[in-house]
Amino acid sequence: MQRSRTQLFSNALPATVAASALKAIELLETQPELVEKQRENTRYFRERLTSLGFAPLEGPSAIVPIIVGDTAFAIAMSDRLLREGIFVTGFGFPVVPEGTARIRVQISAALEREQLERALAAFERVGRELGILGRQEVAPNG
Repeated sequence: MQRSRTQLFSNALPATVAASALKAIELLETQPELVEKQRENTRYFRERLTSLGFAPLEGPSAIVPIIVGDTAFAIAMSDRLLREGIFVTGFGFPVVPEGTARIRVQISAALEREQLERALAAFERVGRELGILGRQEVAPNG
């Protein structure tokens, strides 16, 4: 590696990243149903979150951001969800405008309905414990 000019003098993708991307494309070509399952999982999760009283940002993306307002609150909520066995990312300013901190959930085709229900139950428990359910959500600034 120390003698490979393409490795030392360029910003080429590492071979492992290129191979992973190629494998992802192969999977999508041979198993197109994975895309539909991810879309269905995402639609279901968004609808159920909304019915619980959360306000996820709208859109078809498998990344589901839930605005919670304060950065410290987003971090605390993500920590609390992790203790429930749900790994999500909490982040805020300066990554997003101040006052629009969020919890980011990433939905996968690998998730089964039972796992989505478990996550939703944890969101409901934590949301009630932290008092976020039922409160007015902060509107995003773009």
